[in-house]
Amino acid sequence: MKTTVPLLDAPNIRHGFFSRKGGCSSGIYASLNCGPGSDDKAENIAKNRRVVLSALDPKAVQICGLYQIHSNIVHFLDKPWGPDNLPKGDAIVTRQKNIALGILTADCAPVLFSDPENGIIGAAHAGWKGALNGVLENTIQMMCDKGAKRANIRAAIGPAIVQKNYEVGPEFKEAFKEQPSFFRDSHRKDHYLFDLKGFVLNQLEKSGLSRIVALDHDTYDNPNDYFSYRRTTHAGETDYGRQISAIMIL
Repeated sequence: MKTTVPLLDAPNIRHGFFSRKGGCSSGIYASLNCGPGSDDKAENIAKNRRVVLSALDPKAVQICGLYQIHSNIVHFLDKPWGPDNLPKGDAIVTRQKNIALGILTADCAPVLFSDPENGIIGAAHAGWKGALNGVLENTIQMMCDKGAKRANIRAAIGPAIVQKNYEVGPEFKEAFKEQPSFFRDSHRKDHYLFDLKGFVLNQLEKSGLSRIVALDHDTYDNPNDYFSYRRTTHAGETDYGRQISAIMIL
């Protein structure tokens, strides 16, 4: 149900990149759909999010997420907010204990951050637009502004769509004209394959982080394990679920 990475392991940190398995939703949302933006039943989503909390740690109180908008906006959580007043943005930083930061994805890259020595964590939703416009750098900077040390920050990139399945057109590539190394030619004329995970990793390295890991899990090619917006689109389905990635300080 969840994948953890040794890099983020610490006595005061709990985290998990959760798959779509282990929940109560059915049909196209089966089974651990944690996305309130989907048309799944609200009670199922609430139950699924409680499953995630239990899997993180018995001390976990609640999950705080965002109304994600593919931006570079980062929020500092100084006290928990409720599901009915989610701030708009794509990353969260906190020092709060027993409150899980949750990021929803369905092909985009979830990135979890921690500085366990200074007791501060972050979570970011890194789609191509947010990553290009600085959401990762902004998350790291806010962590440092709130007491983290850049040399201590660890970052893990979770399950996301991989390059062979991420075909884009010429307009997309034009947005990255100064960074062409993250593209290779597709079999279709004037189309390219974009390396989202590679780009996210590069952005983290450019921000001065040296302790980084990227999971190789592909959301598109693993329908039994992960939701995928692009796979849903190709299949002509009406909606899709979202998996969650979460991190918490004890």
